[in-house]
Parts: sequence; C-alpha cells; structure tokens
Amino acid sequence: MKNISINWYNSISDIEERHLYKLLGENVIPFYRSSWLSLLESSGSITSSEGWQPCHLVVRRGSLPIAFAPLYLKIHSYGEFVFDQSFAQLANDMGLSYYPKLLGMSPLSPVEGYRFFILPEEDMISVTKLMINAIDEFAISNQILSCNFLYVDSEWGQLLESLGWSQWFNQQSIWLRNQKKSFDEYLAMFNANQRRNIKRERSAIIKAGIKVTPLTGAELDVDLMGLMYCFYEQHCSRWGHWGSKYLAKAFFEALAQPQHRDQIVLFSAHFEDPRLPVGMALCVTDGNDLWGRYWGAKEEIEYLHFEACYYSPIEWALKNNIKSFSPGAGGSHKHRRGFQVLPRVSLHRWYQNDFDALLRSWVKKVNTLMLNEIDAVNAELPFEIEDHA
Repeated sequence: MKNISINWYNSISDIEERHLYKLLGENVIPFYRSSWLSLLESSGSITSSEGWQPCHLVVRRGSLPIAFAPLYLKIHSYGEFVFDQSFAQLANDMGLSYYPKLLGMSPLSPVEGYRFFILPEEDMISVTKLMINAIDEFAISNQILSCNFLYVDSEWGQLLESLGWSQWFNQQSIWLRNQKKSFDEYLAMFNANQRRNIKRERSAIIKAGIKVTPLTGAELDVDLMGLMYCFYEQHCSRWGHWGSKYLAKAFFEALAQPQHRDQIVLFSAHFEDPRLPVGMALCVTDGNDLWGRYWGAKEEIEYLHFEACYYSPIEWALKNNIKSFSPGAGGSHKHRRGFQVLPRVSLHRWYQNDFDALLRSWVKKVNTLMLNEIDAVNAELPFEIEDHA
C-alpha cells in the first residue's frame, strides 16, 4: 500500500473531528461516536492517572486518515467487565509483567460493537492486516504482553479469528423485542408464576406512590444530569473499593448538551415532580437499541431497582419500537425478568510463546463450558425464547 503512514495519538482531541466523523460513519452506536469518546477523555474520566492511557491508532494515506482504532494502555483490569485477573496472576507466576496491556473497547461500557473503523472505499481486509501488524510491532517493541479487543462486532471478530486471534466467550443478558408490541404481550411470554411476580413487583411501586417517568432530549439539563451523577456516586459508594466509580461529574453534566441528550433516556422515579426524583436510571439509545448503564436511589425501596432499570425501560422500548435492550453487566436476577443470555466475544493476542500456548489451550476448554452454561441458563428461564426477528 503506497503513501501509507501509521500514527499513534495519546488523545482523541489530536485527531481531526471531521475525519473521525467520516471514519466512524453516521450509524455508529453512541459509545463509539467521537463526541462520546472525546467526552470520556475531556471530562477526566479516562486518563493515564486513572489507569487508562489513550493510545489511538490512525492510518493515513498521505494526510488523509483512512482507518481508526480506539485503543488504550491499561495498568489494571477495572472497568472492562471481561475479567482477566487470572491471566494477570498466571503472568506473575511465570515472572512476566501483565501490565500495561493494550486494550480496544469503548471504555467502561460492556457494549458489543468494537472493530477497526475503516473508510468504506478501502480494502477492509488489507487495511485490517496492516493495522494488526502495526499493533504487533508496537506491543513487541514496548514489551507489552497482550492486546485485547473486548465486546467485538461479531462479523469483524470472525475476521480477526481467521487472522490467528484467540476468541474468549463471556455472557451478557439481553431483552429482544421480536414481535411484541405492548407490555401485556411482554408479560404473556412468562409462565403464570413469574407473570404474577412481575405484576406484584410493579404494583408495590404504585402502592408506594412512586411513578417512573422517562426523560430525554430537551427535557434534560445540567441540573438533572448532576442529580444522576449524585445517584451514581451514592450507589458506587455502597460497594466500597469495588464500587466501580469511574465517571467524573463533568461527564454526566455534559450529557445534557445537544450533541448527547437525544441519546440519553433518564428514568426518573418520583412521587410528584420527575425533577425531584428518589431514584434514577440512565440509559443510552440510538433509536434502534437501548442500553442500561447507571442507576441509584436515595434509599432502599423494595422493587424500585427492577422498575427503574428493567420494567419501565422495557415499556419505553416497546412504545418506541426499540428492537433490543441490554441492561448492563452481571445480575442473574435479570433472567427472571425477560432477559435471555447470549455469548459475547473478546479477542486476544499474547506476545510470549509459553504464555500464549497456555492461554490458547485454556480458552478453548472454557469456551465450550461457557456455551454449555449459556444453554443451561436459557433452558431454565421462566419464558420461552423466541427466534430472533
């Protein structure tokens, strides 16, 4: 490939916005829009002092960027939701340094869709191979033990696997609309016992005098987003060291800006005024899919978490023709409320031969076990799984 250069950037702000917009495309999900990735950095949420050093890769033909990979050097494994701490322990036992590692994902968001962003007129396979070679050279020359792409786009993941990358399966809960048009149709998919349980949980919130109101677009402002940050902060603090409080207040407040607010839906749990909430859940949407991200409440109110984070978002999704709702990482309680389990793929390359051989052998075995576990979980769901529509 002629007149090609490889460029590494330690801040996304150093890459021209107009070029990023063209590379990422109009239909990219919110978590990979340049405005979202930029906000993570400019708000102080993603910085080297927080263990996330931006290390973005851009391929240029002459002065024109033709490909982009959002990448980060990590000195820990927090905020990834793919738990590789056992890899770090193995590296330590072998006398190897596991950190820093090279990571590709939308930081702090377990959302499927990572890939290299390449101009559509370019040869994707050739440019992908060029970028992989650049990453390999960077890792080896800087004595980095591994490169890891998390929550990858499924089609792109198949390409990377064909190029020798190791797949590691994890699981994620998801609600699928399929042919359902109303909350009553959602309820009808459950067995009688669980249908009663869901009605009882929702009725308890009504009896407590609490309403949940979705707020989005121009209804959002800095004050509301500041309240959401307070709920987020309080919720994280309950878990102490494991609270996963990563995002700065400035990040939340900036989500009220016009370029972000149409992608945000706040589910405000309140008695009378939705601007005086007792709890809130923050979701992100692109008009096709919905993702649950953060939640918090002033006090423990029985079933409020289920209402604000599952039932009300599902009801909103049904009314707005949303095809899928991913409620976030973890929580087996999701399965009893309409969320089935699907495999999610991460891709890995390890740059030390013995370490690579051990982990390649291990992931092959655990992938089979994980797929069996997913089948077992789905077989016990209190509803029948429909074919994807």
